Amino acid sequence: MTTAPVAGVTIGLVGALAAFPRRLAAREVERQGGQLQRGITRRTTHVVLGRNLLDRWSESEIEARFEAETSAGREPLSESGFLHLLGLMDAPEGSTMAAQSLIDQSGLTPRDFALLSLFDAFEHDAEPYSFRDLILARKYAGLIAGGATWSAIARSVHRSGPVASLTALSLQAQGRQAIYARLGDKLSELDGQMLLPLASPDDAEVEELFATAETLEAEERYEEAAAAYRRCLAADPRDSVAAFNRANCLRAAGLAAEAAHAYKQALKLDPDFVEAWFNLGGLQAERGHADSARRTLAKAIALDGAYGDAVFNLAKLEYDAGNLLEARRWWTRYLELDPHSEWARTAARGVRYVDLHLAQKSAG
Repeated sequence: MTTAPVAGVTIGLVGALAAFPRRLAAREVERQGGQLQRGITRRTTHVVLGRNLLDRWSESEIEARFEAETSAGREPLSESGFLHLLGLMDAPEGSTMAAQSLIDQSGLTPRDFALLSLFDAFEHDAEPYSFRDLILARKYAGLIAGGATWSAIARSVHRSGPVASLTALSLQAQGRQAIYARLGDKLSELDGQMLLPLASPDDAEVEELFATAETLEAEERYEEAAAAYRRCLAADPRDSVAAFNRANCLRAAGLAAEAAHAYKQALKLDPDFVEAWFNLGGLQAERGHADSARRTLAKAIALDGAYGDAVFNLAKLEYDAGNLLEARRWWTRYLELDPHSEWARTAARGVRYVDLHLAQKSAG
């Protein structure tokens, strides 16, 4: 039996999907042995940037997020790329062109090309590309040379039906944000239906609510954000990321007991949620529950042995508890993960202190 492409994969969703209802996507990912979650965690391997981000975020915000995810080693997926990965949509045939060849022949910058691909402005979302994609790339390069932005192009092209239909149109930029088709001596907006059906209103409402909660959290309106995340959970009780974010907001609002309960709710929904184990351990330590905190951090490390913050904090808790050999072991492990930072210098001092203490104890 062939293994599903998403088996064992954690896919993070940023922004609402325009091409496919999230709940159906989550069901299909789970059926194939993977996990779809809102937002990004340490386990996230692939990131889908929903096309609705084009209407919610500025171009610079999208670019910064794209760079952050690719720098972290996560694979970005367009909505079409996501559907292709799930086997729910077939790629068009007749594709032989490499991405670099398309860039070279069109004059698009690699950055603009990557972002246009990410928001499905081409017939294909990844290599190999088609000759129709080259035609589109040349049109887009001309629009950008005329003052348009890549985000304006990506926002406009899905109004006209399948993007391949744009190959027969003469496109023109009017300012940075408006793209029109020239029909004779007249300009027409790119009106039409989306390439694929829109998400249901319920999905859109939940995504909007989650985005509102994130905004409230960023503005440090923690109790309001926690309430918004709670409404997200009411709409989607399986959303471990909403439970985790709610716990963080409750903790920031000084509601420690409620935050601990919310972290445990996130872990009940997703026992492998490393950040939830870590943050719960930190909260337990703050509340004076050192033994529980040590056990909790050990669980985080068991799930992700390269989680340096968890390793460092566990070393400190072991040291505070008088378990010097255990503290030394975890500080040594931290130095393997991070040999150069200020935290590394603190860990090195801890190792030297334990060695000195044990040497003095042996001499005495």
